[in-house]
Amino acid sequence: MYSLKSFASDNNAPVHDAVMRAIIEANQGDAIGYGDDIHTLETEKLFRKHFGANAKVFPVLTGTGANVAAIGHIARPYQAVVCADKAHLENDECGAPEKGTGCKLLTLAAPDGKINSGQIIPLLKSVGFQHHVQPKVISLTQSTEMGTVYQPGELKEISAFAREHGLYLHLDGARLANAAAALDLSLAALTSDAGIDVLSFGGTKNGAMAAEAVVFLNPELAEGFEYTRKQSMQLASKMRFISAQFNALLSDDLWLINARHANNMAAVLSEKAGNISGVTITQKVETNAVFASLPASAIEKLQRQYYFYTWDAEKNEVRWMTSYKTSENDIDDFVSAIGVAMK
Repeated sequence: MYSLKSFASDNNAPVHDAVMRAIIEANQGDAIGYGDDIHTLETEKLFRKHFGANAKVFPVLTGTGANVAAIGHIARPYQAVVCADKAHLENDECGAPEKGTGCKLLTLAAPDGKINSGQIIPLLKSVGFQHHVQPKVISLTQSTEMGTVYQPGELKEISAFAREHGLYLHLDGARLANAAAALDLSLAALTSDAGIDVLSFGGTKNGAMAAEAVVFLNPELAEGFEYTRKQSMQLASKMRFISAQFNALLSDDLWLINARHANNMAAVLSEKAGNISGVTITQKVETNAVFASLPASAIEKLQRQYYFYTWDAEKNEVRWMTSYKTSENDIDDFVSAIGVAMK
């Protein structure tokens, strides 16, 4: 029987009180559906404030839906998407990117979750050869599935490489807020200023109930996306409730406060758990993910009390995630349980 406290995913945290209030406040009277409401108009303004004046935002229902719709809109089925072998696109979307877009995923080894342009060069040998899929989109994850972050310089270098070779640059930003908090940079600094063409921006992992968005920073690519969104089954009829959540997160920097707290709690967990004999922190802790290895017997004992994932069973590696709701008391209790399990 798992306890109510989870270190499996920031998805498991409750909805932030301010977000819930925003949903309730939006639930007053009638509002025109499908995005023609005052809440969505405010969302569009806030996204332009945070991502740049040219940003075009399309609220959607799910993160997977955001990725699939965005990529499917900018790539043809005979083209390919280059991503890390650790990417959510590859491992945790049940083949939806390939089924929904027709595009093949070309994965690159990324022990820390990050890829670089040098790895992509060999894939370009197939360009113009009709028997091979044609690389068209580079998809990066920020922060990565390993909790690491791309520095602005790294993003700009890959962006320049993409432009040089006629590729588009997509960003899976399910945890973009955590990356921005870790680097103490604005959302624009990691997206529009870095040359990202289109991104998926996540609110659900950062205190929202269900709020995701496709954001085009190359406005020419946004043409017709309203139809793609509809065909992708990502157009919400009562969109005001998605938009209200973004309005709560993007006003008064709640998105940043939440992400910064989650990151700080991961740092505390890493330090305290890493001091326990037999526990090894296996990845650099940059955002709100802690990867650790410990004996299989200890993992089994802990999972009777806490919910978290075994990341690599062969290495006895687990992943512990923190959220905006994680407290130091939660961590102290968990670290105490780790110590007991190790005995």
